[in-house]
Amino acid sequence: MQSGATSKRNRTPAGAAPGWQAAIVRALRRLAAGLLLLLLAAGLALWWAARWTPKRELFPIQGVTIDAGNGTVQWGSIKAAGADFAYVTATIGVDGIDPMFARNLDGAREAGIQAGAVHRYSLCQLATDQAANFIRHVPRRADALPAVVWLDYDDRCPDRPTRALLLSELATFLAQIEAHMGKRSLIAPGPAFEADYQVTRGIARTIWLRRDFFEPDYGAHPWTMWQANDYVRLSGADGTVGWNVLRGEGDTP
Repeated sequence: MQSGATSKRNRTPAGAAPGWQAAIVRALRRLAAGLLLLLLAAGLALWWAARWTPKRELFPIQGVTIDAGNGTVQWGSIKAAGADFAYVTATIGVDGIDPMFARNLDGAREAGIQAGAVHRYSLCQLATDQAANFIRHVPRRADALPAVVWLDYDDRCPDRPTRALLLSELATFLAQIEAHMGKRSLIAPGPAFEADYQVTRGIARTIWLRRDFFEPDYGAHPWTMWQANDYVRLSGADGTVGWNVLRGEGDTP
């Protein structure tokens, strides 16, 4: 009789899992719920990032950066999205040319968007050769925005010249393209590049700085142009575009 009673007490009810198995099931359910919440939060963050731009009340003039990665751009849609100006990638180093540059330049102008050219500077190539590439492909126009020299590291270029050499070469490049364009250029160093070379201390040009969602503070003097969000998605362009704002006169801190 006693052994029979013990057997009944130890018997697991039909269809019920032992205690440790039930605990694992509950833990897995909690984990799945947590992962689902993380995925939802990540999706919401991406949705927000793809649409966020600085307030127009603070920065009335805003625009885009575009390159071949954005495909065949519908510039009417870009204008409708609120772009007042556009910078389009033109040349890279001594022989690179963005295949969509001419089309983008014409398309922006036809849509009534003032446009300018971007040159992506290479540390591995001579300034005079890079300037020749820019001059060969970027037409001089009175209505063009000032050209921009994009300064950043490239994994394909291992060279790291001294600061003195870089500043000398950059000054040569600027002098040649500015003589061609008839106006002074902007320089746009990335945060790491500026930290290493302090270009904004050595080259007296209007500066364009980059930092997503928060105003940049890494230049030697206040920025005039700010790339505020590199994740914006717009109807009329493939992938993401850079969204930029212009600091108005009198807004310099």
